[in-house]
Amino acid sequence: MFWVLLLLLAWAAAGTSCVRLCLAAVRAAAVDADAAPGHHLTLYEAAFLSGGPARVADLTLVSMARQRRLLLAHTGWATVVDPRGRDDMERSVIGAIGPEGQSRIAPVRATTAAADSVRRLADRLVAAGLAVPDGARTTVADAVRQVRAASAAVLALGAVAVLMPSQPRTDEVPVAVWFALPLVLTLSCLAIARIEVHPYTRWASPAGQRLLGTLARHTDATADDRTYLTSVAVRGIRAVGEPDLRAAFAHRDRAAGRQR
Repeated sequence: MFWVLLLLLAWAAAGTSCVRLCLAAVRAAAVDADAAPGHHLTLYEAAFLSGGPARVADLTLVSMARQRRLLLAHTGWATVVDPRGRDDMERSVIGAIGPEGQSRIAPVRATTAAADSVRRLADRLVAAGLAVPDGARTTVADAVRQVRAASAAVLALGAVAVLMPSQPRTDEVPVAVWFALPLVLTLSCLAIARIEVHPYTRWASPAGQRLLGTLARHTDATADDRTYLTSVAVRGIRAVGEPDLRAAFAHRDRAAGRQR
């Protein structure tokens, strides 16, 4: 009867993960209820809701590079051309590059993402009900991953139990049926989450996702500069059209991978 212990483990994994998903969905709904009506997203706000602090840093770098106030070389280096930042984000980038006026892009991006200006932006979005608070960052996306992992665990435990030599008699319920119950629970939770709260995001509340959806439908990298930057804010570096800029960020990503 060792398979009973495996069944208990399966139920524990399934039940715990599904409860976490339900709580995350309730928190997301509570944030959505507090959302400020009629809010118009700035580019920085759209970047944060789409990709978090790192996306804000990327948007600022791309914006300054397109205005020829920052040079992003294809070798992965950033060089200051105009040392006067026009807003807090740009001043954070210039400060991250340092007094020498030149630095690799990866540390600049990391320092800017952790700057006070980005934290203040996050606080404003949370207060407006458009972003998920730090304390609730185990969000629906994280909870969905946990339920998926629990489903895999139930399958694995069930396979081990079925393959064990000691099985119930033929007049008893097969072992596989017992493990099917927690599996049905996890799969049902995933299906409901897919219908009710998809797409899953770490940063934006449901209200923030709706605002992002309106932006995404009107982005075109071939249009004016603001629309171009809106596309970068929503979609990230993959929306960058200039080959030199894409090479600069690609070099950054390769360097980060080597460091890991």
